[in-house]
Amino acid sequence: VTVSAEAAGMGGSQVFLDANSRHKVKDLLKAVIVCSANDASVALAETVSGSETVFVDMMNKRAKELGMKNTHFSNCTGLPAPENFSCAKDVFIMTRELIKHKMYFDFSKIWLEDYAHPDGRKTTITNTNKLVRFYNGCDGGKTGFTSEALYCLSATAKRGNLRVIAVIIGVDNSKTRFAEVSKMLNFAFANYENKTLLAAGEAMENSVEVVRGKCDAAKVGAQRNICAFMKRGDEAKWELKAELPKTVKAPLCKGDVVGKIYVLKNSVVVDEVPAVLLEDVPKATYLDDIKRIIREW
Repeated sequence: VTVSAEAAGMGGSQVFLDANSRHKVKDLLKAVIVCSANDASVALAETVSGSETVFVDMMNKRAKELGMKNTHFSNCTGLPAPENFSCAKDVFIMTRELIKHKMYFDFSKIWLEDYAHPDGRKTTITNTNKLVRFYNGCDGGKTGFTSEALYCLSATAKRGNLRVIAVIIGVDNSKTRFAEVSKMLNFAFANYENKTLLAAGEAMENSVEVVRGKCDAAKVGAQRNICAFMKRGDEAKWELKAELPKTVKAPLCKGDVVGKIYVLKNSVVVDEVPAVLLEDVPKATYLDDIKRIIREW
């Protein structure tokens, strides 16, 4: 990325990029994620869309797609602007989408690091989210502050197989936002669990009959982990019901979708997951057919 004079001149949080200097995309992403670098944000926006204005249009379009009903962006930095607004729920939605990208966590857990500029100069960047260092399990999130929004924080933490997100906005001081988000995370981990009902790759009792295959039946499982998010001590009845065809015709490959697995809570469907083959199902050869006839005879 080549940094424009406009990007280099951004105020607020920054990593002090020089105009016309060239940087790797991953380094600019790191600067945005770790220290909220506004100059890096604008440089990336201009590279992706040609201008910050067009990039902001893309941001608003994406926000609408995600169901962020009370959000509007007028810049890509979060710096104060009349038409820049959001709410705690929408920030949660945005955070939830962000953490689907594994690369995000390569940078979000960094606490302190030197940013190396092309000319050899170094800028020390410090994570604005102190919880990544001081809260057990916190590995991501972002702070924010303007005179109107006051002190804000969205943070995510994971313990075992339970990941939670906590968001707070409009707090009077920085210390309080970290303390209140910590309380919310503590409450979630103390009172809720994420129980795995069926792990990806684990075979169900159900199998499907194979027609014209080397084997007579094939094992079936879930395309992804099936988990039940529940309050600890919840006595609700959870069930898995598979909807599978009576037969499948070879050849088929491991991972091919052959049906659905419904997740029921107290007999009500709350989720559905594709049912997939857990093994390859090659087509039977002429010799296989002869062997089958002899075996059955």
